[in-house]
Amino acid sequence: MDYNVEELRKQHKLINEYNYELRQVVRGYNNRTLYINVGTGEIKEKPVTDLMRKKFTGGKGFGLKLLWDAVNENTKWDSPENEINIATGPIGGNTSYAGSGKSIVTSISPLTGIPIDSNVGGFFGPYLKFAGFDALEIQGIAQHEVIVFIDGDKGNVRIFEAPGEAVDSHVFAEQMMDMFAATEKEKLYISSVSAGTGSDHSFIGCLNFSWWDVKKKAARVKQAGRGGTGTVFRRKKIKGVVVKYSGLTADSNHVADLKTVQKVGMKLRKEMDTLDDQQCRMREVGTSHLVELMDEYDLLPTLNYKYGSHEEAKKIYSNVFFDKYYTHGYGTDGCWIGCAMACCKAVENFPLKTGPYKGEKVLVDGPEYETAGGCGSNLGIFDPEAVLEINFYCDTYGLDTISFGTMTAFIMECWENGILDKDKTGGLDFTWGNSEDVLELLHQIARGEGFGRIAGKGIRAMKEYFETRYGADRAFMDDIGMECKGLEYSEYVTKESLAMQGGYGLALKGPQHDEAWLIFMDMVNNQIPTFEDKAEALHYFPMFRTWFSLQGLCKLPWNDVEPANNAETDEPAKVPEHVQNYVELFNAITGEKIDKTELILQSERVYNFQKVFNMRMGKGLRIHDRIPYRSVGPVTQEEYISREERYDKQLKEKAGIDPQGLSISEKVSKLREFREAEYERLTDAAYKRRGWTPQGVPTLEHLEKIGMDLPEVVAVVRKHLAG
Repeated sequence: MDYNVEELRKQHKLINEYNYELRQVVRGYNNRTLYINVGTGEIKEKPVTDLMRKKFTGGKGFGLKLLWDAVNENTKWDSPENEINIATGPIGGNTSYAGSGKSIVTSISPLTGIPIDSNVGGFFGPYLKFAGFDALEIQGIAQHEVIVFIDGDKGNVRIFEAPGEAVDSHVFAEQMMDMFAATEKEKLYISSVSAGTGSDHSFIGCLNFSWWDVKKKAARVKQAGRGGTGTVFRRKKIKGVVVKYSGLTADSNHVADLKTVQKVGMKLRKEMDTLDDQQCRMREVGTSHLVELMDEYDLLPTLNYKYGSHEEAKKIYSNVFFDKYYTHGYGTDGCWIGCAMACCKAVENFPLKTGPYKGEKVLVDGPEYETAGGCGSNLGIFDPEAVLEINFYCDTYGLDTISFGTMTAFIMECWENGILDKDKTGGLDFTWGNSEDVLELLHQIARGEGFGRIAGKGIRAMKEYFETRYGADRAFMDDIGMECKGLEYSEYVTKESLAMQGGYGLALKGPQHDEAWLIFMDMVNNQIPTFEDKAEALHYFPMFRTWFSLQGLCKLPWNDVEPANNAETDEPAKVPEHVQNYVELFNAITGEKIDKTELILQSERVYNFQKVFNMRMGKGLRIHDRIPYRSVGPVTQEEYISREERYDKQLKEKAGIDPQGLSISEKVSKLREFREAEYERLTDAAYKRRGWTPQGVPTLEHLEKIGMDLPEVVAVVRKHLAG
């Protein structure tokens, strides 16, 4: 897209400006946050107290605490008091340990009505901290389109009207680098957050966090994808938030013990150098290596999670993208400086065939595994170029590829079962594999037109619409509609992993694998055979994974490369050497002296706070942890028949039911009764281990034990215990 930066500048109108004192980070913290109200124009600093650091640590914890203080139990996603909060943590921004460049976004989700948190790469979070702030809190709704600019070199924050800039992220990110960088070298010092036109008309909007790729000479983006954060952003009429910071050094965090930070980081780097190509090949193909792995183990979502593998899946295996599409040899595929994992693969000069940018050659960030699975195999699409085109447009439009893929798979199964037809879809044909009309749906969402306006609200809203307007069978749609709490599932088939069913159903924000990914422990390796074992895993791993978002970390360096002797340790699933790395890293940066037990307690405080936050918003109880049966077992007879030998064996050996003489319909019913009862037993065990009542309410004793018995938290819990 052609644009003139000077002409764009001329259209700006300053709303407010704020100057602040520049000061260095001390042991990972700046000890202040930045509040901006785009409705009133107010800009101010807030102190980070010792209590806030002790109870909430950083990152996600800070974001949730600021959000709690800003909203009330009646706040909706589009209420002016709802916020977009962006934070990093004390470890975030260090350049010695891989995966330390993450930001965490928190908001009240338009899909779920409860707090959403989303962990994202890009340079924004570290630059925000070094510019002066541990978190950014944005409230209010602007009257006109605005941009917020945080100049960390000058100590200046500005809000200005910006009518001319693009909304779609791939253009906006380039414009901001051209606007705020005096030279091409300075583009490395600019990072922006933006959404896209898709976020204007849907509930599945995401945020794009940018960085300048010095080798590819292009702006790259990573997504805070889950829960509609981009939708909230665009409701506030924000085109973008931009930060500039040019003073990065190896010790911008001014840590307590730099030598240890560098030593621990170098140890991990050596593991990556020697072991990555033998393990997950993250440097070579990124997360796309999971496509063939999931297909092999019957875990790759296919045709709306009916099946876990497909004979055509090899067409979108990682080797296809590596051989034909990915750029090789640049070595800049890390979404933060110093990340040796370098897993952010990209396709350059990809020619678009559809949409408003048809004919242009663009850079596509990805595809990640979730995009290949959700927008590829789950839709019956095995054309890599169609997957790449969907990937690009979801990103630039500001649409979550996971939600888009999962909700479109639901639409396709509704089409297959006669719930939808061309009269209802405005002429779109949702036969499995029809990438042409899937792309048209994507463009309709971005334009706010046609069937796209219905689809873009997500699966939960579509179920209500199809039942009310078309008389569709709600029970069937509840079975096949892969959402929980209103959030669409990420891309794993969980029918044979009870623990992973719990990992999705009990996840606080909705079914996202970043809380617990237990499929291999449970299904492949049989490491957690009993309900107590599964409950322990559903305690430890969500708490451990929460810690990454408290600190500004990526989880991939934890277990996507492992020490050579990891299998010989007592608890290989935990990767104990890497857990100790994180303990040493935190202590070396902050000067504190925590151990691996306190690490879990840091997370447990914030995790239970978020649980109570959900309750405060009218949700967060056992009834809200129910999951669609498609994630538990075979809904249809065709599903049962496709794995009939497996299911017959399970009926006989696990349920104690002889399948001989039973019809397929009877087998489906008997298996369902057994599996749903197993899920309820798992829920009981997991709640007990977490210190919650059978209805999922944290007990007062547990809150006191972990140090989260704050008066405002206790008040919400008492209300539910009394009820």
